[in-house]
Amino acid sequence: MSLPFYQKLHQHYDSSYRNKDLRTTMSHYQQEKKSSAIYTHGSTAYSSRSSAAHRQESEAFSQASAASYQQQASRATASTHASAASRKTASAYDYGYSHGLTDSSLMLEDYSSKLSPQPKRAKKSLLSGEEKENLPSDYMVPIFSGRQVHVSGITDTEEERIKEAAAYIAQRNLLASEEGITASKQSTASKKSAVSKQSAVSKHSTASKESAVSKHSAVSKESAVSKHSAVSKRSTASQESTSSLHQEEAFEKKSRKVAIREKAERLSLTKTLEETEAFHRKLNEDHLLHAPEFVIKPRSHTVWEKENVKLHCSVSGWPEPRVTWYKNQVPINVHANPGKYIIESRYGMHTLEINACNFEDTAQYRASAMNVKGELSAYASVVVKRYKGEFDETRFHAGVSTLPLSFAVTPYGYASKFEIHFDDKFDVSFGREGETMSLGCRVVITPEIKHFQPEIQWYRNGAPVSPSKWVQTHWSGDRATLTFSHLNKEDEGLYTIRVRMGEYYEQYSAYVFVRDADAEIEGAPAAPLDVMCLDANKDYIIISWKQPAVDGGSPILGYFIDKCEVGTDSWSQCNDTPVKFARFPVTGLIEGRSYIFRVRAVNKTGIGLPSRVSEPVAALDPAEKARLKSRPSAPWTGQIIVTEEEPSEGIVPGPPTDLSVTEATRSYVVLSWKPPGQRGHEGILYFVEKCDAETENWQRVNTELPVKSPRFALFDLAEGKSYRFRVRCSNSAGVGEPSEATEVTVVGDKLDIPKAPGKIIPSRNTDTSVVVSWEESKDAKELVGYYIESSVVGSGKWEPCNNNPVKGPRFTCHGLATGQSYIFRVRAVNAAGLSEYSQDSEAIEVKAAIAAPSPPYDITCLESCRDSMVLGWKQPDKSGGAEITGYYVNYREVIDGVPGRWREANIKAVSDEAYKISNLKENMVYQFQVAAMNIAGLGVPSAVSACFKCEEWTIAVPGPPHSVKCSEVRKTSLVLQWRPPIHSGRTPVTGYFVDLKEASAKDDQWRGLNEAAIKNTYLRVQGLKEGASYVFRVRAINQAGVGKPSDLAGPVVAETRPGTKEVVVNVDDDGVISLNFECDQMTPNSQFNWSKDYVSTEGSPRLDVESKGNKTKMTFKDLGTEDIGIYSCDVTDTDGIASSYLIDEDELKRLLALSQEHKFPIVPVKSELAVEILEKGQVRFWMQAEKLSANTKVTYIFNDKEIFEGPKYKMHVDRNTGIIEMFMEKLQDEDEGTYTFQLQDGKAVGHSTLVLIGDVYKKLQKEAEFQRQEWIRKQGPHFAEYLSWEVTGECNVLLKCKVANIKKETHIVWYKDEREISVDEKHDFKDGICTLLITEFSKKDAGIYEVILKDDRGKDKSRLKLVDEAFKELMTEVCKTIALSATDLKIQSTAEGIRLYSFVTYYLDDLKVNWSHNGTAIKYTDRVKSGVTGEQIWLQINEPTPNDKGKYVMELFDGKTGHQKTVDLSGQAYDEAFAEFQRLKQAAIAEKNRARVLGGLPDVVTIQEGKALNLTCIVWGDPTPEVSWLKNEKPLVTDDHCSVKFEAGKTAYFTISGVSTADSGKYGLVVKNKYGSEISNFTISVFIPEEEARKATEQHQKGNKKSK
Repeated sequence: MSLPFYQKLHQHYDSSYRNKDLRTTMSHYQQEKKSSAIYTHGSTAYSSRSSAAHRQESEAFSQASAASYQQQASRATASTHASAASRKTASAYDYGYSHGLTDSSLMLEDYSSKLSPQPKRAKKSLLSGEEKENLPSDYMVPIFSGRQVHVSGITDTEEERIKEAAAYIAQRNLLASEEGITASKQSTASKKSAVSKQSAVSKHSTASKESAVSKHSAVSKESAVSKHSAVSKRSTASQESTSSLHQEEAFEKKSRKVAIREKAERLSLTKTLEETEAFHRKLNEDHLLHAPEFVIKPRSHTVWEKENVKLHCSVSGWPEPRVTWYKNQVPINVHANPGKYIIESRYGMHTLEINACNFEDTAQYRASAMNVKGELSAYASVVVKRYKGEFDETRFHAGVSTLPLSFAVTPYGYASKFEIHFDDKFDVSFGREGETMSLGCRVVITPEIKHFQPEIQWYRNGAPVSPSKWVQTHWSGDRATLTFSHLNKEDEGLYTIRVRMGEYYEQYSAYVFVRDADAEIEGAPAAPLDVMCLDANKDYIIISWKQPAVDGGSPILGYFIDKCEVGTDSWSQCNDTPVKFARFPVTGLIEGRSYIFRVRAVNKTGIGLPSRVSEPVAALDPAEKARLKSRPSAPWTGQIIVTEEEPSEGIVPGPPTDLSVTEATRSYVVLSWKPPGQRGHEGILYFVEKCDAETENWQRVNTELPVKSPRFALFDLAEGKSYRFRVRCSNSAGVGEPSEATEVTVVGDKLDIPKAPGKIIPSRNTDTSVVVSWEESKDAKELVGYYIESSVVGSGKWEPCNNNPVKGPRFTCHGLATGQSYIFRVRAVNAAGLSEYSQDSEAIEVKAAIAAPSPPYDITCLESCRDSMVLGWKQPDKSGGAEITGYYVNYREVIDGVPGRWREANIKAVSDEAYKISNLKENMVYQFQVAAMNIAGLGVPSAVSACFKCEEWTIAVPGPPHSVKCSEVRKTSLVLQWRPPIHSGRTPVTGYFVDLKEASAKDDQWRGLNEAAIKNTYLRVQGLKEGASYVFRVRAINQAGVGKPSDLAGPVVAETRPGTKEVVVNVDDDGVISLNFECDQMTPNSQFNWSKDYVSTEGSPRLDVESKGNKTKMTFKDLGTEDIGIYSCDVTDTDGIASSYLIDEDELKRLLALSQEHKFPIVPVKSELAVEILEKGQVRFWMQAEKLSANTKVTYIFNDKEIFEGPKYKMHVDRNTGIIEMFMEKLQDEDEGTYTFQLQDGKAVGHSTLVLIGDVYKKLQKEAEFQRQEWIRKQGPHFAEYLSWEVTGECNVLLKCKVANIKKETHIVWYKDEREISVDEKHDFKDGICTLLITEFSKKDAGIYEVILKDDRGKDKSRLKLVDEAFKELMTEVCKTIALSATDLKIQSTAEGIRLYSFVTYYLDDLKVNWSHNGTAIKYTDRVKSGVTGEQIWLQINEPTPNDKGKYVMELFDGKTGHQKTVDLSGQAYDEAFAEFQRLKQAAIAEKNRARVLGGLPDVVTIQEGKALNLTCIVWGDPTPEVSWLKNEKPLVTDDHCSVKFEAGKTAYFTISGVSTADSGKYGLVVKNKYGSEISNFTISVFIPEEEARKATEQHQKGNKKSK
């Protein structure tokens, strides 16, 4: 295992161990080789030793290596001479141990080291003593001892182990000092022992006596190795000492000097412990949080069945991560399979043990580590093999699915080789920042093994892509997907998917481009990218980034760096002014806290969008980070190294060493140095000083914030100025001497901007991409990459081809427009900035690169002679992007089925698809090959043809036609073309027969398309079935007969492909006739080929052909009868795209006529010349042409004379709308005549004429005059709408008119029959409406109504006649409105019978009312009556009978229309109405016969006392009512004084003979019969005359007093 980083970077050694003392220690070690062999842990303090010392130590250690841990344990109980003083010393040491000295996080400075780490934060160990004993010894733990501590690591070589053992013996001897007594030998070695003890205490030597070594061994070292407690280890050491010496020991008193020195040592140790605890109390470990990280990842295993396997991993992170194990993404449950899985986690080492593996354990296992800062996974595969002969096929087909494995072959050896194919592949992709994107493809593996899935791995620019919050991978079993949840420019690059199956793998790659997001501020630069931390310590963090490719149109002035503490959302800007250098040290951080960073670019327009945030980084020294990641802690396994320095307090630190300037830019300078060797017990701080190079005036830079790390960044230095720097150390004892000053440093960017690349060479790649190569920038330092830009030739606009710098001198620019010409330029980028642009490349047209053509096919023999043969073949499917320039034919003899060697048939390429091979042997059998060639080279030869025998063809019929092909395929037709046969037979070919059949039909289903032979070598086949597949053949005929059929053409599917276009004829403005064709499916190498009657027109003197891009035009120079025919256009290098156009005699005539029109054009007229009268009586002549150019000239003609613009005529031409106008103020008699507008637009002419004479002119003149008068009228108050009437919803008549041009002084007066009508309200003209409301309109309101408007500007009037027919029309409308207002008929019962009624708004006699019953008009009698009461129209049916049941209709006739209302008086409605009638009738009878007082009694009777009172009243009732009297609501008692009498059944008398005051009161007459009763009350008031006179006098006197 390699050394810890802090042992690599810092040399920990002390001069006291380098010479004599080391040899002494080694000799002691050799003498007690049998008593101790502990060497597991040690120090690298002797890494600088010479090779001779190493060899000497190796020899010594070889003797000690035979001891074992068991021997140490067996001797642990043999100690019998441990003194009380020894126990005290051990207790004191244990005190230090128990106060944190075993904490793995604890580290002090090594004062003897030049670059020793500073004290670090640590967390106290919370482990019990037993747990500490059981901790593994594989962790490096620093230890306190006096003034110095050293951290040991696990070493790998024997020499390093010897050094560790020697250091261990030295530290054990030093710790063996006792208080008051010491041991010495009785031999001559006692002097050495005394000297050794004294040197151990004073720390002048590392050697000690063997007894001291045996009594006090290194507690932590023994404890870590033997796994016993510190006390038992010390006793074990004593026993070992006794057994090894075999001599008698004597004890003597320790000197005072030694005792004082040891006491000082203990005090120093106690102080160190207290300082450490205080340091821990201040430490807030929440600021040290960091995400999990795998120190050791689990390793994949391949095992046999029934074996056990262990997966190990080690994870760091704070808080301590929780590790979960998964099998095939399913968490492992140890309780579900007891004994199957064992999961352990001890001291950061996590283990998954799988017992008795079987085939189902073959899977992918994942260790997931998670804490509050995130989650991280590591994967390992386990493959379980089975011995041959033990294969269980049922398990193989059990359907178990596993995740990707990494195995050499399948466990059963069934597949020796896998074929891996990619389908539905992702192509070059373009995205934009912030969008989502998914790359994927389907993976096809043969043979397929269900139990085993491939291992899928994604790469970006050759580096594996790991799942993160930005990107996720997915495997569905047959499709692999890579998904970007939020694209960033960092995601741009070449993406490769690699599929591995055993030892075989395939991969596929495509580029992903990420464009910049839209800027929030137009013109602002794009976001930087790849923000990361280059260096981090307590005082600052250096951040780097890459400059963006897009600057927004103006140079980038610099960059702003933002920081955010992890766990918060608060961003703060780190620099006040933009920095141009792409690195920046961020200061002002809180030690131990983690931060994320982002960068924004700025130009003169504004600040761009921020970059993607960096990964979190903690403000800690590297050693501190490593210490924190080594959690959890292990037992105390460090080594103590003691120097010769006398223990003392308050040592002023020495000067730092090796001060240098590690980085210098125009914005900052970074210094680095090594700590001093002399520093005292406590930690040190640093002060940095600077001075101008020419002076010695030193200034302290960090006056307020001392530096804790041996690195520092200085800001605010003047650019271009020279400085020197030095550093001082300080602690509580004071400030030390300065270091040596640095060399003179000029503030500025040491890193130069790279030079521009050179020799930009573009080359064709595909129809949308170009490969750009260049010479790399010379002498470029720290080059980040290159940016490439492209521009369409002539546009002047440059676009970036990549947004992530690419390395290397070559790049493929995608996303270009096919057929466009581009130029390119390149510039380099490093941290200092972007270089100048390279020179522009030469222009290149974007089209596919040229490749050799594919092989020809269907080789056939067209003719055979004695010594020659004519071969034919079909041209290749793919031309390779260029025209095929020729063919090469090879042949070979075939004797008895054995082919010979190939020979060349032609030296010069042949251009036709047929070739005659001469000098052959008669009756020899031959085979042939054909290869096509273009400018890219010779293609692959065709497949070997069939065997053809060279013999004379003696047949009389022609040979087969050849080169049969289909073109212009549509859903119901196509064109078949062929070439004449090479062998015509004995007579010339006279025609051809064409046969077809469906591709799936049998050979006996061929049918001929033409009954008579055709002479043309083409045929348009009609009547095909859409979607059907056909094959064709052609046979030639001569006088001898029909020859052999040609090779089959097809199969061809009858369909019109999407986007198919046809040839279009066009006649331009000059009368030129052309045929035009456009193709949207062209390749970069496609060409247009025109033909007439399917014979090429190339070189024809009657035609001109012009092609550009995807369009072509064939122009007729002078179209005539000789040009009649079929004109077709084929597009090469496509899938048979073609179209044709037939010009026959009728089409020829049409085109010639159209050409004549275009040669001598007329200006098309949209509207002929017309006239209209305008508002003021003006006259407007106008016409409209289809279109007018800017050069159009208009001439105005009146009666064959040109007229011009002047006072009488105003002309205007609107060329946008094509409207031509002429205005005249007034038409006079002399203006009668003919008007003409003449137009001339280039060579096109046109005109339009208008004749205005006779009655037509007079009518127009009269209309113009009327309009002029109307305009004059409207200058004052006038009627915009004349008087009219309207019947309102309330059946009132509203006379209204609309007025205009009104002001406050305008008056309005209403008249009827020339008599003014007084209007109650004053008219309000706000809405411009004047009204007169006539309520309950009737005949009396007939008449002539008039309304007059007038003010100082004039007057206007409007009349409305409401007489005769107009009145009748109005009354009809009124009646109609009344009829419509009628409510539904309702049924009402009365005492007389049943009444049907309806209400109207109001009733007029003009409204006729008719009633009908069951469709028959009702005849009115005394029993059935009709009438109108107010607004109620009713029908009364007295004494109803069942005959009155039925449907009743009320019809209201308004004079034109009848309006009906119906009601059904039958069933329940009749029953209820009749019952109510009966009830009301009885109630009426009762009311009529009820007893009542008809009159005669007053309300109040006032009578003088003593007078007689006589009252008489009339009562009525049938039967005669009973009469009774009441006084004060009590029955009246009659006597002689008061008597009552009732006569004739109708007259009642009331008499009081002499009234007294006792007679005063309330009286009542009660009459009653069977129908009811009634009470008539009256009051009698009796007064005395004297009292009345007195009361009158008193009231008169009171009135006089009040008047005074």
